[in-house]
Amino acid sequence: MRVRPATRADAPALARLRYEFRAALGPPVEPRERFVRRCTAWMRRRLAPGSRWRCWVAERDGAVVGSVWVQLVEKIPNPVRERERHAYLTSLYVRAAARGGTGARLLAAALAWCRRRAVDTVVLWPTARSRSLYARHGFRPPRAILARPAE
Repeated sequence: MRVRPATRADAPALARLRYEFRAALGPPVEPRERFVRRCTAWMRRRLAPGSRWRCWVAERDGAVVGSVWVQLVEKIPNPVRERERHAYLTSLYVRAAARGGTGARLLAAALAWCRRRAVDTVVLWPTARSRSLYARHGFRPPRAILARPAE
């Protein structure tokens, strides 16, 4: 198993992985092929140099079997000692046959990248199944955040 930064060439495989991940959570409202085309285009743009998005893939025998995405979120400049970046971590998914440490390796790669960029806080929306993985890596429920659904 190898974990590496994703490239634009990985976009089609990542789009198929995203469909597999999300379609398992509820009935799709878009045909697979149309979603994969749309998602591939979105991912290619986000994997281009200069993007605020980063992605890591797990490969086994040359095939992408897992991924994780991170978006860097700027904060307004601060005159006090406080970091000026957050990160949004999303879409951590590993195919069932490749589980057993692969998700932890992907998460570690993303968190190391965040540390090197002096990220203040990493936020995510876990699934029920992923909560224990995130807890093992230091994630805790927030104490100082408010959220409201958009209208």
